[in-house]
Amino acid sequence: MISFASDYTTGMHPRILEAYAATNLEPLPGYGMDAYSSRAAEKIRLAIQKPEAEVFFLTGGTQTNETVISTMLEPWQGVIAATTGHIQVHEAGAVEYTGHKVLCLPSHAGLLDPEEVEAYIKTFYQDESHDHMVFPGMIYISYPTEMGTLYPKETLARLYDLCRKYDMKLFIDGARLGYGLASLEADMTMAELASLCDVFYIGGTKVGAPIGEAVVFSGSPAPRHFITMVKQHGAMLAKGRMTGIPFDVLFTDGLYMEISQHAIQMAERLKEIFRTKGYAFAWKSPTNQQFVILPNEKLETLRKEVDFSVWEPADETHSVVRFATSWSTTMEDLDLLEQLL
Repeated sequence: MISFASDYTTGMHPRILEAYAATNLEPLPGYGMDAYSSRAAEKIRLAIQKPEAEVFFLTGGTQTNETVISTMLEPWQGVIAATTGHIQVHEAGAVEYTGHKVLCLPSHAGLLDPEEVEAYIKTFYQDESHDHMVFPGMIYISYPTEMGTLYPKETLARLYDLCRKYDMKLFIDGARLGYGLASLEADMTMAELASLCDVFYIGGTKVGAPIGEAVVFSGSPAPRHFITMVKQHGAMLAKGRMTGIPFDVLFTDGLYMEISQHAIQMAERLKEIFRTKGYAFAWKSPTNQQFVILPNEKLETLRKEVDFSVWEPADETHSVVRFATSWSTTMEDLDLLEQLL
């Protein structure tokens, strides 16, 4: 069985495993106060060219999203997201569980339209009874989106301008950040992205680490007592080294982008295979997630030897399925897929 089900189905990059083994018996302070976590945070500040940025290591994507959103919003505020946004669709209502409503706007291949966002905000404030409504306090996007698409730098800048105009925050979910920045269609660096938002996170779990996401407050200070609230939300490990060490490794000698570029190379080859075999794509994705339309009969045959995700029906006889490449995808995996097709 070969797997294209997701980008976190294998354990961790070998260099991270080696670092865990090398430091295993070293006594270290807990809760992210160890030297490896501190060193990783400094490497991230250097990578984004913001020495004043505050960096925290949290356990996973859902915990990160709900912790950042709920601690940055006032009790009367909600967060704007696309209808396809991860916090709206795939996080079991975690944000709303904290008491903050997700305010959904139309998705355009996973993207928010800045004009529609501003129209929503203007309509809200023009309503004379808006004190009885949920105030928009944040815009949430992901880079790349859940559909594998990317925000151009110009669009991201427009969203950030809206946030500053209406006293809101812009939060970027970077669970797959490396795969977005390494895309052949990306038009910005990590440093540029960091300058166009209040807070973002660098995904570890989906980009070579066994656990952990690095939250970076690059445009706004962290909320007061953020560490205390991270613990309240169950997003902190006593053995903080477990989240710090992977990022120390990933941000040494450019490894984070190196393995992200590998995943994109594998995705480009995967697209070529499906195109050559005559299959269509549900929409264009320039990142590591590819959404292919398969006849249902072929789907059932293929999944006996290949693991992938069934996304949604395309019509009565076809389905949209997702194939995800990752840092650990090999050319041998793709060769076997080609043979099976």
